Amino acid sequence: MAGYSFSREPKVVPKVESKYRKISTQIPAPGTKQIISRLEKTESRSMQGQFPIIWDKAEDFSVFDIAGNKFIDFTSTIFVANIGHGNKKVSDAIIEVLNKPLLSTYAYMSEIRANYLEKLIEFAGPPFGKAFLLSAGTEATEATLKLIRMNGQKIGKKKPGIVTINGNWHGRTMGAQMMSSNESQKAWIGYEDPHIHHIDFPHPWDVTEEQGESFFLTQLEELKKKGINLETDIAGFMLETFQGWGALFYPKSFVQAIRKFTEKNNILLAFDEMQAGFARTGKKFGFEHYEVAPDLFACGKGMGGGVPLSGVIGRSEIMDLPEVGNMSSTHSANPMVCAAGLAVLEEIESRNLVAETLRKGKVLKESLKSLKSKFPEQIDNFYGEGLIASLIFKDSTKFNKSELASKVSEKCMQKGLLVVHTGRESIKLGPPLIIEDDAIIEAMQILEESLTEVLTNG
Repeated sequence: MAGYSFSREPKVVPKVESKYRKISTQIPAPGTKQIISRLEKTESRSMQGQFPIIWDKAEDFSVFDIAGNKFIDFTSTIFVANIGHGNKKVSDAIIEVLNKPLLSTYAYMSEIRANYLEKLIEFAGPPFGKAFLLSAGTEATEATLKLIRMNGQKIGKKKPGIVTINGNWHGRTMGAQMMSSNESQKAWIGYEDPHIHHIDFPHPWDVTEEQGESFFLTQLEELKKKGINLETDIAGFMLETFQGWGALFYPKSFVQAIRKFTEKNNILLAFDEMQAGFARTGKKFGFEHYEVAPDLFACGKGMGGGVPLSGVIGRSEIMDLPEVGNMSSTHSANPMVCAAGLAVLEEIESRNLVAETLRKGKVLKESLKSLKSKFPEQIDNFYGEGLIASLIFKDSTKFNKSELASKVSEKCMQKGLLVVHTGRESIKLGPPLIIEDDAIIEAMQILEESLTEVLTNG
């Protein structure tokens, strides 16, 4: 990630062998540097910067490198492997489709597509009636933007305004980046959409639960000062379910105030559920924590169990706004991803992963609470729900907070634990939801050891 470079040079580290880890070589493993160099010669540098580990295979909540070293995975490949890496039911479902054989159908229909969509809508529950399947998360947020604006046009909004939240992230394509607030990453576009408006995020250290509604009303006043007519110039709100870098959830009162305002003014409410969906937070979908039902939401990542599957799910009348053929994609709803998606839903239900994630999240939180109490000078706080969490660091006399987070992340890797390196003052934690309790506890012990060693030895 920008600002910190992980060393590619093999380093002698202590040997480790436990039920969940095995480190038997230098880290990075011999041969890693050479493969990274090969990739750099042929691949855009935008794909570089992650931990210098060459993944060879991944099973359940374990990742193995090219030397056979075994790591506890607390990344889920950025919250994709909710039901575990290499899930057998997903693999078997894909193989069954391949053996027909049936690889692609474009918009031509297949029975597995009907089976999956029926199950997906049943899983989502009311008021959601239809879905549109895609391949990437950013496609789903783009489609959500399109549907919001089409609905605004249909009901006579004077302007196609969309309100989004500062600090939220929605993807890397044009509309998605315009809805995001990272100025440097969307500078390539060359202009701002005058009808995409940003309001401030209610950070938990600034806004309490009791202050959530008043904070939102203050943000509305700021929009009005910019000349925006709140009743006629806004077609929808788009919220990332939580602020990604820190797993920061909104005050419930803030989101409920938005829902009340949107319902009163015939405005759509949409959520970006990429990281939050499919049992990750201890709910089927993360927006359930706010006790609201949006009009539509974009989802992906854990939806496909490792295959490229995303989608928009919403009320039927909104999902049917585009005319026949006006919203489709070459690989949307292909048989392989539908088979995988169906297997994911069956695994979530058969393994009771919503309730299990809620329970395991309490194990994780207790460990993070203990860690914070042991390092009050270095750890500011921890946040999250279910099995998505963050650890937020402070500046110290020895390291600035971002450097400390990066060094701890690297030390964890050397000990056999993979965490999400955000490139800023946080470490994110998101293991597969099928992880065992003892593996969570061992991972937290590794995190404690790593922080201690970084503070002691640098």
